[in-house]
Amino acid sequence: MKPKSLEIFIPGPAGRLEAKYYKNPKFGSPVAIVLHPHPQYGGTMNNKIVQLMYNIFLENGFSVIKVNFRGVGKSDGVFDNGQGELSDAAAALDWIERQNLDYSQCWISGFSFGSLICMQLIMRRPEVNNFIAVSPQPNVYDFSFLAPCPTSGQVIYSENDELVTKESINELDNRIKSQKGVEVIFSKIKNSNHFFKNKEKRAFIRNRKIYQRKNCSYLNLIISPPIVGLTQPVVFGKEIGLFKILLIAKYAKACDSIKSPSIP
Repeated sequence: MKPKSLEIFIPGPAGRLEAKYYKNPKFGSPVAIVLHPHPQYGGTMNNKIVQLMYNIFLENGFSVIKVNFRGVGKSDGVFDNGQGELSDAAAALDWIERQNLDYSQCWISGFSFGSLICMQLIMRRPEVNNFIAVSPQPNVYDFSFLAPCPTSGQVIYSENDELVTKESINELDNRIKSQKGVEVIFSKIKNSNHFFKNKEKRAFIRNRKIYQRKNCSYLNLIISPPIVGLTQPVVFGKEIGLFKILLIAKYAKACDSIKSPSIP
């Protein structure tokens, strides 16, 4: 039976927040939230990258929620320049934690504007074990609040991002690398832009071994897997293996045989 996600409304600071939620039935399952791009530029929880991130969490044993920020879709309220959206994200995190009191780990992820809210939220929530920030914009938003970055995670950025300067990404990388006690992996996706549009004709997620195929392009986003168990620490590296998110996108015939997993 395919995992079934629920379309729900959760209470937020400005009223109801529209959301999509999957609850993993296993005891001790980790929890995750996924945050969408800028509401004033068409960002919603139905964004393709947001959906891909949601699916990979679901397929790897998480209970996961994605929400529409205030004023987006059927969510109440109006855009609040980031402050209200941060409160919305905190409300979503509160909600999924209450629904999963036995959770083993807590992850936060976001795409573009959502990555800013993701990074701000990890500064306020000490229970967060890990984060994934996709296409952050440190040349647009001030990330100096990461002083220091409180938890390990991953930053995924595009080589040819038309909205983000390489210098700003390098500066962010160098700032976090100088900190001790956390490991933040910076993963560059070659030949892609901010929205991965030149790689999106066929985009899938794979939780499986990477196949090296000639003339086939991959977005290989490597993050550490969930560790189910209340007493296990967060560990990066070969000790527990890696699961790899593959946003496989290309026109190459080598990809034709790769089928997409179903989207709940």
